Amino acid sequence: MKLIIVSGLSGSGKSITLDTLEDAGFYCTDNLPLPLLKDFSGLLKQSDKHLFDKAAVGIDARNEESSLNQASQLIKQLQDDHIDYEVIFLRASKECLLKRFSETRRKHPLSDDNTSLDEAIDLERERLSSIASHASIQIDTTHTNVHQLRDIIRQRVCRKDGADLSLQIMSFGYKHGAPNDVDFVFDARCLPNPYWDPALRRFTGQDPEVIDYLDQADLVQSYLHDTAHFLNRWIKAFSNSNRNYLSIAIGCTGGQHRSVYLTEQLAKKLNKHGHNIITRHRELS
Repeated sequence: MKLIIVSGLSGSGKSITLDTLEDAGFYCTDNLPLPLLKDFSGLLKQSDKHLFDKAAVGIDARNEESSLNQASQLIKQLQDDHIDYEVIFLRASKECLLKRFSETRRKHPLSDDNTSLDEAIDLERERLSSIASHASIQIDTTHTNVHQLRDIIRQRVCRKDGADLSLQIMSFGYKHGAPNDVDFVFDARCLPNPYWDPALRRFTGQDPEVIDYLDQADLVQSYLHDTAHFLNRWIKAFSNSNRNYLSIAIGCTGGQHRSVYLTEQLAKKLNKHGHNIITRHRELS
């Protein structure tokens, strides 16, 4: 039996995550009171129905503060009871959350006549910090749309049978900010930049013109070889430590050429070893 705990900031994508898990065959319950987590997991463990082979629960800041303060103890109890569980925590920048609530005109669950939306977001982040500390998967959805989030959940959680480790490799541009929800970040800004060739500027690292250019650059090929060698060396160690996902980000200045090329080429190299891989190009989305 597999139990997924989905938590995170309001507006960061918890409902989308639960919907995606439900579509993948998980039995899902939203807004579960934390004190009932032990009873719920016990019910799942005792059930012989296939309905309960995979389950997911949504836990958010609508729980009483006293219950949230006991989150670490309650989650540790799952481990003591030998429950196979995983915690997914979703978040986004305050600016992004403010914009989302403004666009949807929804009320934040912690806001009231005495608590502004801005203050509610900070309060929620503080209240959920204990659950966040137990997350094996943290997803920042600031730059992620609905379809991308669904793909991330499918790849990280609803993995293909036979794949012992799921990899996400993402390209990004440093001028738009580095991602903070990844395990490894590789900086490719030292490599030859196709942007400075007027004939290549309008293309991306997925186009043949840029691919040919970077294929011929010895420094780029050395960087690609060394990065692939490093990851192949350590992916097995992560898998042996019961990790079932690994997130890798490769950045260049604008996230259009070098990082996109390296992401695609690295995915091809690692795919030869049978890993379940999803590639994402943040700035091309």
